[in-house]
Amino acid sequence: MNVMLVKTRIKSLIFLTLIVAVLGCQQNDKSYNESVEVATVDINDDFESVGNNEQTALKTEMSVNEIPKHLKIIKSATAKYKVENVKTATRNIKRIAGNYGAYISDLRYTNDLYKKENRFTIKIPQQYFDSMMDSIGYIVDFIEYENITTKDVTEEYVDIQTRLNTKLEVKSRYEAIMRNNAKTIDEILATEEKLRVIQEEIESAQGRLKYLSNKVSYSTIQIDLYETVAYTEEPKSYSKTFLSKSKEGLSFGWNVIESFVIGLLYAWPLVIIAIVVFFLIRKRLRNRKTV
Repeated sequence: MNVMLVKTRIKSLIFLTLIVAVLGCQQNDKSYNESVEVATVDINDDFESVGNNEQTALKTEMSVNEIPKHLKIIKSATAKYKVENVKTATRNIKRIAGNYGAYISDLRYTNDLYKKENRFTIKIPQQYFDSMMDSIGYIVDFIEYENITTKDVTEEYVDIQTRLNTKLEVKSRYEAIMRNNAKTIDEILATEEKLRVIQEEIESAQGRLKYLSNKVSYSTIQIDLYETVAYTEEPKSYSKTFLSKSKEGLSFGWNVIESFVIGLLYAWPLVIIAIVVFFLIRKRLRNRKTV
């Protein structure tokens, strides 16, 4: 009886040992799989962090390249482009300029035996300067040159603004002196002279600030568009057609009539005298015939 009980217990222990071993193997497989997955997630996180760093660096670089708003920068450009058709390209550029709130300040068109050329200047708000230049690049066929210049007038602008504020304060003091302290005529005249001088300086400073503000607000783009044409030799002589000769004849005849009538209007006293003399002579001749 005891021997059978011992065998049964031994079998039970062996069976439990096998179960524990199997369960331990399954847990090892799961931990291995979980470690692999964790490693994969770590790699993905590293990859995403590198991409985010590159985007952050790009955004930082872009923000550094932008012009700070407190700076007063005058931007201008001169460019020359070759196009297939000057009139069509000019019309397209004008349309784009209108969309950006720009306007054409001057325009000069020339046409000779070799090429057609159109030169004009665009005044455009500074915030659309780069967009306008990029848009023109899509219209033209060939860029001969593009020169872009910038001028920093921040120091001059701030200096004039500071001086202007000082002059306004001085003007207020002189006005207070003239109201409260100037008693005699000489004192009043002297104060008015000081006010006149300071007012001229204030107006000059305000005019300069307005000029700088306009130059900063609106950039200047001078554009030369040209179109090459087939060379045609200039004729040595021109022959007029019958129609053109007829028009010239009619015009000449009308000019003669017009000149004659205007001449009579200028010489109307002589005309009246001639008429009177004519009738007097005629009357005298009739009287002689009757005698």
